[in-house]
Amino acid sequence: MTPTRSDRLLRFISLLCLTAVGVALISQHVFGMRPCAWCVLQRLILLAIAAVCGLAGMGWGPDIVRRTGAAVTAVLSVCGIAAAWYQHSVASQLFSCAQTFADRFVSASGLDAALPWLFGIYATCMDARVDLLGVEYALWGLALFVVCAALSLATLWMSPDADQSPAD
Repeated sequence: MTPTRSDRLLRFISLLCLTAVGVALISQHVFGMRPCAWCVLQRLILLAIAAVCGLAGMGWGPDIVRRTGAAVTAVLSVCGIAAAWYQHSVASQLFSCAQTFADRFVSASGLDAALPWLFGIYATCMDARVDLLGVEYALWGLALFVVCAALSLATLWMSPDADQSPAD
């Protein structure tokens, strides 16, 4: 079965999110940029989006599978936008982000203990405030979540007839 445009778009979103997590891990483990709780929460959201889009874009099942995946991705993207905005506008001004929602959520999930190389919280939000190419990391995350939301909505609004390639 030939992948539809929706399948390809969902796969692209998945690849984009996995690439962003890869860049974050390189930043952490190679360049010593330690993540805060809000950084880690955004990683988790990116991985959730990647998983949802990867599964929904596999090309199996009816169109409702792709549409559901796109809708879930849109919701997760809005959560990511909120997390990145909060990190940029509030948490990065605090001396400690301990006991904030992100810290409690990541700690309660047990992921920080199970996979510390990926989900370990090693800095306060103020310490984790770092620029990449002159733009704060949280704003890069915010932009990525906006792109994911836009692409997922585009997928959601694609008509099933227009989604089929000419060879179908």
